Amino acid sequence: TARHGGVVSITGAIPGEAVRVRALAHRRGVTRARIVEVLDPSPDRVVPPCAEIANGCGACPWQHLDLAAQRTAKVDRVAAALGVGVDELEPLVPLAATGFRTTIQAAVDRGRAGFRRYRSHRVVPVAGCLVAHPLLVDLITEARYGDATEVLLRCGSRTGERMAAPIPHGAAISVPDDVHRDRIHEEAAGRRWRISADSFAQASPEATEALVDAVLRAAAEVPIRRALDLYSGVGIFAGALADRGWSVTAVEGAPSAFADARHNLRDLEVAVVEDDVTAWRAEAAELVVADPSRAGLGPDGVATIAASGADRVVLVSCDTHALARDAEHLSAAGYSLGRATPLDPFPHTHHVEVVSVFDR
Repeated sequence: TARHGGVVSITGAIPGEAVRVRALAHRRGVTRARIVEVLDPSPDRVVPPCAEIANGCGACPWQHLDLAAQRTAKVDRVAAALGVGVDELEPLVPLAATGFRTTIQAAVDRGRAGFRRYRSHRVVPVAGCLVAHPLLVDLITEARYGDATEVLLRCGSRTGERMAAPIPHGAAISVPDDVHRDRIHEEAAGRRWRISADSFAQASPEATEALVDAVLRAAAEVPIRRALDLYSGVGIFAGALADRGWSVTAVEGAPSAFADARHNLRDLEVAVVEDDVTAWRAEAAELVVADPSRAGLGPDGVATIAASGADRVVLVSCDTHALARDAEHLSAAGYSLGRATPLDPFPHTHHVEVVSVFDR
């Protein structure tokens, strides 16, 4: 972002560079522009490792930035969100930067899967994908999706299962015989998980395990009694805690994820509740793990946590703006930040996951 008689948002620019740009649109006080020429490149600028960037694919808009610089920028964002110094954060947990994504939401144009241009609805068909798991590549480049407008592609990298779920759901598709439309199974954190098309999944099983490790480290520092897993998804944190002796209540409002969690946790001491976290009457617990959507907990989610009487909250955040808001709400409820661990499950994008520990 730059200022020249107003705010100019420049796609693909790196702070400190001198660039020549062309204005594209002006909206809400911000002029969006694209680079015509880089006059004085940053030392962190690299040639994008994926050829599809030059063809217009906008799915990985940070590929022009060196991977180490990407991670530095993400740590800076987390520190700013929490109002702490970079040296007060735990070291960032790096994850694979190529061939890692086991869930991909692709756009469809005239039957072909592709990705949208950055800040555009235009679909760019691709001949490959730097970040897609190898099991998904032919589903992007060769499969055909009829009159679908989007398709959710997912695989179990450790089970070999694959899924292509078109939108609308009834669209006729042409995919290999092994590809399912409804669900796959994946193995992570010592268990096998059913993950349906309408349920959320992390970018990879390695990302899942990194998050679980951070959560379990926080849980290990308090006596094992009762825990709540709020916004539990398919039940991964609840399962990991129950495997280590915790009595857990998992709360999930999405019907698909609730059904998956009930299936996945059926052999454990976990009560799985289908309800909106903000409307649910909290049970008493010593520990709360919360993994809300990108919007964050909000004041109502924090109120549910506070009503549990938990002394420790482990917050899993996927948006730094929401993290900043939630940290303020938790502080107002009497919780103070103990530590925060950034993780990088989405290299080549601005997205970062953070596991924060709050105590009172």
